Amino acid sequence: MAEQTSPVATREGTDGPPQYGPYYYRHDCGIPYERNEHWLEFFGGIADRIVADLHPISLLDAGCAMGFLVETLVKRGVDAKGIDVSEFAISQVHESVRDRCRVRSLTEPLEERYDLITCIEVVEHIAPQETDTVIANLCAATDRLLLSTTPQNYGEPTHLNVQPPEAWSAALAKHGFYRDVERDFSYLSPWAALYVRREEDVDETVRRYDRAWWRLHSEVSEMRTSLLALQEQLERLEGEAGPESGAENREELAELREENLRLRDLLVGKDAELGVARGELAQQREQSQRLLSAAARIQSRIPGGMRLGGIALRKLQRRG
Repeated sequence: MAEQTSPVATREGTDGPPQYGPYYYRHDCGIPYERNEHWLEFFGGIADRIVADLHPISLLDAGCAMGFLVETLVKRGVDAKGIDVSEFAISQVHESVRDRCRVRSLTEPLEERYDLITCIEVVEHIAPQETDTVIANLCAATDRLLLSTTPQNYGEPTHLNVQPPEAWSAALAKHGFYRDVERDFSYLSPWAALYVRREEDVDETVRRYDRAWWRLHSEVSEMRTSLLALQEQLERLEGEAGPESGAENREELAELREENLRLRDLLVGKDAELGVARGELAQQREQSQRLLSAAARIQSRIPGGMRLGGIALRKLQRRG
């Protein structure tokens, strides 16, 4: 889970880069990160969804920590492997998959290609100056990348490179990888996304993002309407409720308050998704406009009989 090194786990007596050791995994992962029922159940659930949604044949978990996802995927028939920069974490990998996990940095080129690479809460640990190298290495080894990286947790000292989702989308787009806007990976995290290598016209990319933005916009509007109606109902019931109100009314009021909180949480999540989609759509539209302007400038400099046709122009746009 941790690719970059952490000040909280520096090797005593050395001036070299700090390492992810026992302290980090005991204290910096919320619940102590060890092979226990909580983490095996958590990664087992993720493995079930990955197998059902993406049907991977070969998989690399980039930043695998103690190999829990690798272990649970292998049990489900996936040819899964893992790498992590932490020697301590790899030393804790279960014997059943020990030969499938090894110490390696994502700054080094990957030696094999995989049907799918998962990278879960890892790239925020990468030093900013190494980001381009890591992204290039991941993209060179697969056509599908399932990425989850926090856009907001700045408090952890090991988080050296927290970025909004659109920043990672832009970095991956340089390698021909675009977010699959039709799939939902919120079971992994609110910001998880599948990026797929695509060769398509810019206008088609914009169309996909626009479709996703409009769907999210509609969902947010409907959810906001439902929330406002529920709050009106709550206000009416609270006005009617008094010391003499019956148990049935009090129970209904409690249920409505709980539903109100649930809808508020959903609305916050959808609003965040909408903001991401809006940012990515603006990026794609800007890129499309730049390419069209560049193509027009090139056309204007070419003699009339030699100007590019529509197919050639589209190829030029794709190269952008």
